[in-house]
Amino acid sequence: MSRNDPVADALINLKNTENASKKECVIRPASKLLKEILKILQEKGYIGTFEFIDDGREGLFKIELIGKINECRAIKPRYAVKKAEYEKFEKRYLPSYDIGTLIVSTPKGVTTHNKAKEMQTGGRLLAYVY
Repeated sequence: MSRNDPVADALINLKNTENASKKECVIRPASKLLKEILKILQEKGYIGTFEFIDDGREGLFKIELIGKINECRAIKPRYAVKKAEYEKFEKRYLPSYDIGTLIVSTPKGVTTHNKAKEMQTGGRLLAYVY
């Protein structure tokens, strides 16, 4: 059976493993987009280290959890957002101003909504975490 949205599956798996108070999470299949999202989560301090393991098939990520994630989900549909519209989506998906992060795919790469504001570029919303 094929998966419809591997990013959404991975983020739900990450949240469920975190809620079960486990120290490690295994996510498969691995992808470049998922790797960029995990880098952002690591920069923001939501997860510890992660590593890619090539198992001869699709590969997997082994992630160290540190207990900082309250909620993380993929945003579906992936809304197009202009550089002046980030505040509208912050109010919709994040609990309060300056708490949490929207993850955005821009023409300059996958980044957070704050960096996208600084670069003054729009993009597509991928996920949120707080």
